[in-house]
Amino acid sequence: MRRRLIQSTLAVVLVVIAVFGVSLVIVETRTITSSAQESVDSEALRLVSIVDSRLLGGEHITSGVLSKQIGADRYARIEMPGRPTVEIGTHPTGSVIRGTATGEENETVTVEARHSSVTREVGRTLLIIGAVALLAVIAAVLLAVRQANRLASPLTDLAETAERLGSGDPRPRHKRYAVPELDRVADVLDSSAERIARMLTAERRLAADASHQLRTPLTALSMRLEEITVTDDLETVREEATIALTQVERLTDVVERLLTNARDPRTGSAVAFDLDEVVKQQIEEWRPAYRSAGRAIVCSGRPEMRAVATPGAVAQVLAALIENSLMHGGGTVALRTRVTGNQAVIEVTDEGPGVPADLGARIFERSISGRNSTGIGLAVARDLAEADGGRLELLQQHPPVFALFLSREARTRKDVKPPERPVR
Repeated sequence: MRRRLIQSTLAVVLVVIAVFGVSLVIVETRTITSSAQESVDSEALRLVSIVDSRLLGGEHITSGVLSKQIGADRYARIEMPGRPTVEIGTHPTGSVIRGTATGEENETVTVEARHSSVTREVGRTLLIIGAVALLAVIAAVLLAVRQANRLASPLTDLAETAERLGSGDPRPRHKRYAVPELDRVADVLDSSAERIARMLTAERRLAADASHQLRTPLTALSMRLEEITVTDDLETVREEATIALTQVERLTDVVERLLTNARDPRTGSAVAFDLDEVVKQQIEEWRPAYRSAGRAIVCSGRPEMRAVATPGAVAQVLAALIENSLMHGGGTVALRTRVTGNQAVIEVTDEGPGVPADLGARIFERSISGRNSTGIGLAVARDLAEADGGRLELLQQHPPVFALFLSREARTRKDVKPPERPVR
């Protein structure tokens, strides 16, 4: 591109020099020639007037008398009726410029000059014009090189930016070049880089969330299938198969939920549902894992509560909290349901050491974990809760108390508070 810009600029300058240079040479040549002719004519008129005045005074006209009246490079011939012809100077050879004048005594004065003087003057003018043209060409080349670098370097940078985007490096460069068109391209590339970065982040987040959210249902499904393979009791096989099918349905719900959140994290399918059923299902699902760890999981609080949310999302949030207590907590894990205002609350607590003070304010951030875990379980749980219009909070650090707040179902009759269920 640099070469093309230089060549095009130089071509334009050469055309301009050719057009105006030739015209200027023609005009200057004619001007010099006309000036030389006028000079000879003027000298002839001046000489004839001198001759007239001397003839009228009766003086004798000789070359010696008139030799100082013309230039040294001129030749003059004076023809007078009845008198000899007078010649001044050396008659030039070759091409000449001639001027003639006639006086009152009918004398004729002819002045001639060599045409070579005009040629020399034209040559000097051509040299000056050529020097100016050469300077113009040099200036044009320098300007073209500078302009080419100014345009080509930004284009090279933009090409490198596009190549980096194509190779998977979406970092915007935020570099501008003081050229509106190029700056516009740079703006578009930076915007594209930011969009690609967001897309890559969303894809990585989806992959991390999927691996974390699918791990627990797959583990539970694996345990049920292992129970089926080691038993010969048909009733046990039927029971375990039913539970396995439930786990498969949960896996399907988890996948659909993840895909929905990937498209729009605020898109939910909230419905009114029985909160006890979700809590009971989670306790039954996690009780074998807690029994294997020598721990217990119980529930208490207000029964027959109905909330407005996505049952599958609520189950995933509770599963994340229960799994977090299994991995990081200790002792018995308790799920407690209660009502506050127009919200239903599910609290999950255990008897472990709790949340460290330095992690309390950041416990729901991604990649924040008290141990060697992924650190995304609570972050995913919070996103699922917020997608249904709820919220997940850490109410207490020692012992840890996590609370899931959900909207309650609107009632058309007086809400009669049933007695709280005992711990079981």
